[in-house]
Amino acid sequence: MHILLIEDDVSVADFIVRGLRENQIEVDHVADGLAALAASRKGKFDALIVDRMLPGMDGLSVIRTLRELGDKTPALILSALGEVDDRVQGLRAGGDDYLVKPFDFTELLARIEAVLRRQQAGAHQTRLKVADLEMDLLAHRVTRAGEELTLQPREYKLLEYLMRHAGQVVTRTMLLENVWDYHFDPQTNVIDVHISRLRQKIDRGFGAPLLTTVRGSGYMLLDQPTAAE
Repeated sequence: MHILLIEDDVSVADFIVRGLRENQIEVDHVADGLAALAASRKGKFDALIVDRMLPGMDGLSVIRTLRELGDKTPALILSALGEVDDRVQGLRAGGDDYLVKPFDFTELLARIEAVLRRQQAGAHQTRLKVADLEMDLLAHRVTRAGEELTLQPREYKLLEYLMRHAGQVVTRTMLLENVWDYHFDPQTNVIDVHISRLRQKIDRGFGAPLLTTVRGSGYMLLDQPTAAE
């Protein structure tokens, strides 16, 4: 498990970091909202622990921004503000749980485990659907507009990742790490080749392209097809 802790109080941060590491949980720590956004773009985290009052950008704004960018990483909000209205604001901002300071570490750990269980329960899908493109995860069958598509294993894995992140920009680094399991850039055109092949199979002949290149950033599988060119 890998946690991003966003907390500007040094003593609280040290307490949480020490406790997480004693429980064999990997943790990165940043002390302000802007640094949190940068860290979330660079790393892949299982959960966020977000202090509500932060310098630069407050915790709720951090969570709202991440949600707008399509980042669904579970977020546990920490705050000394414990009124009902405060909790409601936190949850409506996109937080998954809300823990009032001061707190016991065992409760913090239990709440992290709970938000992760909820996310995993929602992840047990057997079918993915983006526009008229469908993937049956049990049968390993892909169709578009009812027409079955034949994909190679790597193309299938690439498409599954793109479908799970539909509407979001997926970078080359994300694809290398999650589709090819490379944690370095092999300096080859392997991604371009597979994207090109996949685009031919899921878009050619259907009139409305779904897979698009976002110049300078990566690729995106559109939630809604674009007009045919």
